[in-house]
Amino acid sequence: MTLNATISRVTDRIRERSADSRAHYLQKIARAAEEGPRRAHLSCGNQAHAYAAMDDKDDMAHTRMPNIGIVTAYNDMLSAHQPFESYPALIRRAGKQAGATVQVAGGVPAMCDGVTQGRPGMELSLFSRDVIALASGVALSHDCFDAAMYLGVCDKIVPGLIIAAATFGHIPAVFVPAGPMPSGLPNDEKSKVRQQFATGEVGRDELMKAEMASYHGAGTCTFYGTANTNQMLMEFMGLHLPGSSFVNPNTPLRDALTVSAVERAAAITRMGNDYRPAGEILDEKAFVNGMVGLMATGGSTNLVLHLPAMARAAGVLLDIEDFHDISESVPLMARVYPNGLADVNHFHAAGGLGYMIGQLLEAGLLHPDVKTIVGDGLERYTAEPKLDGERVRWEDGARETLNDKILRPASDPFAQTGGLKQLEGNLGRGVIKVSAVAAERHIIEAKARVFTDQYQVKTAFQAGEFTEDTIVVVRFQGPRANGMPELHSLTPMLAVLQDRGLKVALLTDGRMSGASGKVPAAIHISPEASVGGPLARVRDGDVIRLDATMGTIDCLADDFDVRKPAQADLSANAEGMGREMFAFFRNNAGLATEGAGCVV
Repeated sequence: MTLNATISRVTDRIRERSADSRAHYLQKIARAAEEGPRRAHLSCGNQAHAYAAMDDKDDMAHTRMPNIGIVTAYNDMLSAHQPFESYPALIRRAGKQAGATVQVAGGVPAMCDGVTQGRPGMELSLFSRDVIALASGVALSHDCFDAAMYLGVCDKIVPGLIIAAATFGHIPAVFVPAGPMPSGLPNDEKSKVRQQFATGEVGRDELMKAEMASYHGAGTCTFYGTANTNQMLMEFMGLHLPGSSFVNPNTPLRDALTVSAVERAAAITRMGNDYRPAGEILDEKAFVNGMVGLMATGGSTNLVLHLPAMARAAGVLLDIEDFHDISESVPLMARVYPNGLADVNHFHAAGGLGYMIGQLLEAGLLHPDVKTIVGDGLERYTAEPKLDGERVRWEDGARETLNDKILRPASDPFAQTGGLKQLEGNLGRGVIKVSAVAAERHIIEAKARVFTDQYQVKTAFQAGEFTEDTIVVVRFQGPRANGMPELHSLTPMLAVLQDRGLKVALLTDGRMSGASGKVPAAIHISPEASVGGPLARVRDGDVIRLDATMGTIDCLADDFDVRKPAQADLSANAEGMGREMFAFFRNNAGLATEGAGCVV
C-alpha cells in the first residue's frame, strides 16, 4: 500500500526540521559504538568492582558473553510495577540460558499519579520523568552493558526511560511490560460513583468500595490512560515484543514473553550479527508511527507532552502541528474507556494492537519499513504470541475484529479523525482531545471564571457558584509555575455541571489526565501564565470562544492585547512534599509545546 500523503508530508517535515540535530545525534552514537564492547575498556580494578558480587564473574571477566543491564522501576506502590519484583531473577536465569550475563544496573523512581491526584505531590509528577532519565543515565554510566532492558509501564516512567535509552543510543534497548490487571468494576460505573460523591448523593464508604473494586490487583489500571498509551507506543515504535503489551501479569504467557525479551536483548548486541542500537530504531518514522497509534487508539493527551521530549533525546524535533495533521488523517479505530465502555483487556481480546497495526499498514497510514528489536519491518507486529509449552511462538494475529463495538477496521472506523486538535489564537497554543466529547460541545463561547488553582474551583463548585455556561480558566499550572500537575480531579465536577445542562469547558496551562473524557478541555496552553503568557491577561467575565472545529482559542475582550498580565503568589508551590528540591526543574523547564523538559 502506498504511504498516505499526509503521513509522508509530516515525516518529511520532521526530517527537514531535525536534519542538523539528528545528524549530530547519529554521529555521537556511532562514535560510542565504534569503541566496541564496553567492558573491554575498563581497567582490571574497574572490572573487579563491577563483578565482585556476581556468581558468574569469571564469565564476565574472561569471555565475550554479552552483559545485559536491567533498569527497573519496580516498587510496591504502583500496581503496574509490583510484578517487576520477580523479573531480575527470571531475567538472570533466561540470560544464562541465552549465553549472556545479567546485572541490575539501577533502579529509577516511579510515582503513582492515581495516588497523588489533587495533592501537592502531584507537582513533582511531570519532573519525575526527567529524574527517571537522569537516574537511568547514572545506572548506565558504569559502561558495562552491551544491551539494556527497561522495566517500566506508567505515565512518566516510560518517557523517562526512552529519553535515557535514546541518550545511550549505541546500546540496544528492549522494553519489558508487566501487563494490565484483570478487569474489575467497570470504569463507567466507577465514574458514576465519583460524580455521585461530588454531588453528595453517596458517602465516602460507597466511593471507597467502588474505587477498591476497580483498582484491585497487580497490573496497570485497565482504562486507556497514559500508562496503557505508553504500552501501545512501545509496540508501534518497535521496542516491545509483538503482542506483549496487554498480557496480564503473573501468567505463564507473561513469563514466557519476558524470557523471549531476554533472548532478544542478548541477540541484538554489537557482539553478535544483528546489532540493533536503540538510536537507530528511534528515528523519524518510529515517532510518526507512534503518533499514528496515539490517534488511532484515542490515547492520552499526556503523550503530546512526552513524545516531543522523547524525540528530542534522539535528535528528532516534533511540533504540535505534527500531531494535529496526523490526527486529521488517522481514523479512530478503538473505543476504550474513557472513550467507550470497554477496558484494555476487552480491547486486547477483540484483536488488540496486532489487528490495528495490520489495518493501518494496509491503509498506508504507518511506515512499514522501520527497524525494530525483532527485525526489520512493522509487519512483524501484526503477529500474536501464543504459549507453546514454556516457550512463545508467534502466529498470524486477527485479520477481522472480534468485537466491532470496541475495535473497528480502518475503512469503517468510529470516527474519521483521531480527535486531537491543535488550538491557536490570542490565548496561545495548546491542544484539545475531542474523541469523547459530543459534537455539540466542540464550540463553546461563554464567560470566563478565572482561578489560580484547582482547589478554588472545588470551593466554587461546592458553593453552587456555577449557574451559567462557563469556561473555567485554571492558570499558573504550567511547568514553571508548579510543575504542571494533572487537573483530573476537576473532571467529576465539570461533568456534573455538564449533565445539568450547562455548556462548560476547561482552559488551562496545566495538564489533564489520559483518563479525561467528555468535558472539553483546552490544555497545555503555551506560553504559560507564570512567564507572562496570554492566560495571565484573562479576567472574570471575559467572553472566550473555544472552537475545536476551527482549532482556535480566543479571548474576545477588546482590550485584551494591551492588558498587563496578572501575577500570582506561587510561594505555596515552593515547599512541602519535596517541592523544595525541584526548584531547579521549575526554573528551567521548557515550553509545554516542546515537551516541558529540563534534561533535553
